[in-house]
Amino acid sequence: MDKSLTYIVNSLEQHLFFARIMKEHAFFLKVGFLPANAGAANESEQLMRKFEALLSRAIALSRCTVRSCVLNSGEAVTEFTDCAERMTQHFTGTFIDRSLTARTLQLQGCAALAEAQVSPSLARQVRQLNRDGLQLVDCLIAFKERLLRNVRTCNMFTVNYPLLIAHILREARLYREHLLQLESAEPGCSPDLRGSELFWNQIMMEHALFIRGLLDPGEDALITTADGFAADYRRLLETASAASAQAAPDGAALALTQKFRDFKRAGIEGIEACRIRSIILPLLADHVLREANHYIRLLES
Repeated sequence: MDKSLTYIVNSLEQHLFFARIMKEHAFFLKVGFLPANAGAANESEQLMRKFEALLSRAIALSRCTVRSCVLNSGEAVTEFTDCAERMTQHFTGTFIDRSLTARTLQLQGCAALAEAQVSPSLARQVRQLNRDGLQLVDCLIAFKERLLRNVRTCNMFTVNYPLLIAHILREARLYREHLLQLESAEPGCSPDLRGSELFWNQIMMEHALFIRGLLDPGEDALITTADGFAADYRRLLETASAASAQAAPDGAALALTQKFRDFKRAGIEGIEACRIRSIILPLLADHVLREANHYIRLLES
């Protein structure tokens, strides 16, 4: 397989998923600040706008280039994303560029990597996109690290949990790691499947904990279900830590994540229809659903 082709397709697929995730991280941070931290809120919004611009460039370069399996996975956008963005903009008063979602939904993919339409010009543009993405994610990482220090030392208050800030910091570092690998002279012969599974199992466990903590205390059944998912992922992590480093994934994570994905899907349907009582923004519900979809595609491939 042509290394240039693999580089282009993998790069754009990373940006379609992670650039959107990062812009939403910045959004969630922004709306979690109180008036005393208006400066931090403004910095969050500036980062959000820069990631919107990065995502816009990635979308423009992705037509007939990224794989259909990625576009169809529900990791870039879901059928709920546009409504979630519209509702969340209404609730928060912060503008969200919904044209990015419409443009993503209109993207046409290729059935296989070899069918991607690429050119030397596209390769140059993707390389610049990766370099700009690295610079931008470094800025976001530094901001999140500073915020986490201030929150942990009680120098700043935000409605976002300290664990959530640490959680989104790890995801930003993963994005950076992927970009560095793509830009390195030797990108690596094979992916670290075990490391990826450990990372995303922890992310899924923490999603369950966040959902539990943001549901209305009266939503007893949903809280119990979320607690159950957190416990199930914790057991997977404990089993993995006790297993041999060479042990191959056994399929348990896929089965569990498919069930969790269905729970999240029902959750966003209920939130958008005002059937579930919570302080979960619709966009946050869609965000965690997309991450589950992304993880399922990784496990299935």
